[in-house]
Amino acid sequence: MRFAHDTEMALGAAVALANTAQGSDTLRTIDELRGHVERWGYTGRFDGDEAELASVRALRAPIRDLLLARRDDAVPIVNAMLAQARAVPQLVRHEGYDWHIHAIAPDAPLVDRIQVETAMAMIDVVRADELGRLGVCADDGCANLVVDLSRNRSRRYCSAACGNRNAVAAYRARKGAAPDLQEDLAKAGD
Repeated sequence: MRFAHDTEMALGAAVALANTAQGSDTLRTIDELRGHVERWGYTGRFDGDEAELASVRALRAPIRDLLLARRDDAVPIVNAMLAQARAVPQLVRHEGYDWHIHAIAPDAPLVDRIQVETAMAMIDVVRADELGRLGVCADDGCANLVVDLSRNRSRRYCSAACGNRNAVAAYRARKGAAPDLQEDLAKAGD
């Protein structure tokens, strides 16, 4: 299942935002918030003050809860988010992107725009029954979220670092088990 570009971007941004609260907090400053906004292509109003930072930080837990919700549990959360922000979907075209949906005015507060864009993306996920594309990193020591947009649904780790760490651990486990296997084979041959 391939989602529209705006849906994929909103899902990636939501996962990235939720993950800033995992491990060491990576959304502590206005500059870090600005980096998130720029990285994920949010357009419109950016106040760049402590109140805006605090409101976006407070949104991380509800976003995480939404992204990990079961299908029927996600629906009331999405509906509440859209109603709270008084979302009115409209087709727009800007900055080289063809027609796509915005559901809130560009001068609305950033926290409302993040919430609405995430909720709109989740509409597509729920309708397509693709919540299995969202989950927690398969690394036992990591609690980051993962969005798997691959065709073969193979993404299990939030980053290459977690994937590599697990691949090395599996290799070492296999290599450590190899002498025992060789001994068993030698005994079986006797």
